[in-house]
Amino acid sequence: MERLTVEVPTAEYWRKQILCQDACPVHTDARGYVRAIAEGRHEDAYLIARGPNPLASICGYVCGAPCEAACRRSVLDASLAIRALKRFAIEQHGAREKRADGGGRFGLIKQLLAHAAGRESSQGEELASFVDFISNQVLPCNSDGPSVGIIGSGPAGLAAAHDLALLGCRPTIYEMEPAPAGMLAFGIPEYRLPRDLIKAEVEFIRSLGVTFLCNTRVGVDISFAEIREQHSATIVAVGLKQSRALPIPGADAAGVLGGAEVLRDVALGRPVDLQGNIVVIGGGNVAYDIARTVVRQTGVDIARTALRGEGVGQVHLCSLESLEEMPADDVEILEGDEEGVCRHNSLSPVEILLGENQRPRAVVFQRCVRVFNDEGRFAPEFDETDQTTLEADTVVWGIGQRPDLSFLDADDVQRDERGLIKIDESFNTTADDVFVAGDIAYGPKLLIHAVANGKQVARRVFERVTGRKLSAHTEVTHQELPNYSREQDYEKIPRAPVPTRSPEARLPSQQVVVELGYDEPRALCEGCRCLDCGVNTIFDSEKCILCGGCADVCPELCLRLVSLDRLEGDGLLNQTLEQRLAGRLDANDRSGHSAIVKDEAACIRCALCAERCPVGAITMERVNIKTLWRLE
Repeated sequence: MERLTVEVPTAEYWRKQILCQDACPVHTDARGYVRAIAEGRHEDAYLIARGPNPLASICGYVCGAPCEAACRRSVLDASLAIRALKRFAIEQHGAREKRADGGGRFGLIKQLLAHAAGRESSQGEELASFVDFISNQVLPCNSDGPSVGIIGSGPAGLAAAHDLALLGCRPTIYEMEPAPAGMLAFGIPEYRLPRDLIKAEVEFIRSLGVTFLCNTRVGVDISFAEIREQHSATIVAVGLKQSRALPIPGADAAGVLGGAEVLRDVALGRPVDLQGNIVVIGGGNVAYDIARTVVRQTGVDIARTALRGEGVGQVHLCSLESLEEMPADDVEILEGDEEGVCRHNSLSPVEILLGENQRPRAVVFQRCVRVFNDEGRFAPEFDETDQTTLEADTVVWGIGQRPDLSFLDADDVQRDERGLIKIDESFNTTADDVFVAGDIAYGPKLLIHAVANGKQVARRVFERVTGRKLSAHTEVTHQELPNYSREQDYEKIPRAPVPTRSPEARLPSQQVVVELGYDEPRALCEGCRCLDCGVNTIFDSEKCILCGGCADVCPELCLRLVSLDRLEGDGLLNQTLEQRLAGRLDANDRSGHSAIVKDEAACIRCALCAERCPVGAITMERVNIKTLWRLE
């Protein structure tokens, strides 16, 4: 007899059913703002997206979107275009929109978030709770709160400063570049992320009382020791700003450039030493940022690719991985191909050949026959007899970055064997007043991971400088939806591609944004595709007559009636069955009792089972997640 492993639903179980929110590092209720868009509630959608994420507007353009990777809709056909829908919401009510202050230093953020009170969204309840907490507990006693120094204004530094300001601290950010935002402004090309959007988000954070000191290089213009003396705590959030290179012959020659440095110089409008044929080495998103930026710098006309005259350079991107294994997003590869980037897969550089002028003249590659071993670990294998030579006048590394910690001369801030800063589980270093946030804490990850970590570190710093513990208690409840219904044929709607400019239109300038984004009709249609994972079918066993009508009508066959003796699970299952069968004559004979088993992954929340039930034993209920903040 087939045994079925089942899980008894708990509050945590229901919370994790909202796969997009569970996958988001800051737990944004993506389902909430997607469904709000589908219903035409665009301001609600922005408030839900903005609540847990101070850089929501930026994420609408460049987030790696782990929510999309987790989206339940992908089991049916294709995941929702969640990032594009977030961009639509922020373009309606986002950081670019001019808002009145509303009264003092914290008026702007309170005006924005307080609107979330009383909305249907569970995230709105959480925001209202946090706003009330800030207004009544933190601001009155911390209006002149402790000062915190933050080194670096990238996503981790900005997120930390944002939350610390809300918590009544006085953050000061030290930034070596002439403008804030770190790699957001000087590492992500402008054709992907408009600079006016970055400025709007920075100004929003500045309005909370955050001080930005740009053109300030720690270790040159001010020492690390001086920063520590001036602040109650210091957060190091400098990111990974220096390019990595492979130690192969010719790697240190003139004309061999770091990709991060190329992107920075382009962003600053500085001349870049790009000549002739250009070879970019790498296969990730950063490598594509470099290659596509260089294409624009060299004025390649995609419409005339086949007609290039002699001496007109080409841009080659050489990846260790095969096309299927490349870590770059599919859209980056596709758009790079459209723009004339010449892609070469499964190649590993062996040597950079130099000409008489000691600049590159070619790069020698060997064939990579395998990148990962049987355990999925990075362990490349090569065929040294299969070599390829590409002409190159300029070589650019795009294989990763590393931090510059030369300013860190404090003896009490210890390093590990790799030269990185030692930290504990709270991201505190061996010095009690120094914390680490962002990529230098855990290695290169997505933008949204840096935002989440900046917020996490802000809470730890707040506790350290105030001596008070900040805790959040999460409540999970269900709200019955008696009039629940879905859009007609919502399960048949295909994913809407995000409109982009043609290669001819986008190549002439670094400032021309490639993605056009959704208009309102397309956004509403895409929002209707959401399976609304926050809504669940709840069964009342006291009413159920085991007629099987729900299983019969289910279009996805996700419901089954089975004998209890076929079920197995953890201790909670046995405890639940014992409670349900208590006092019955045949309680020890589980074969005489039945259960309804549901496959959550297959359910599309259509509510046909609830409509079919003759005794009203099935209700459609929405999970509400409310966070209560406390100071201890």
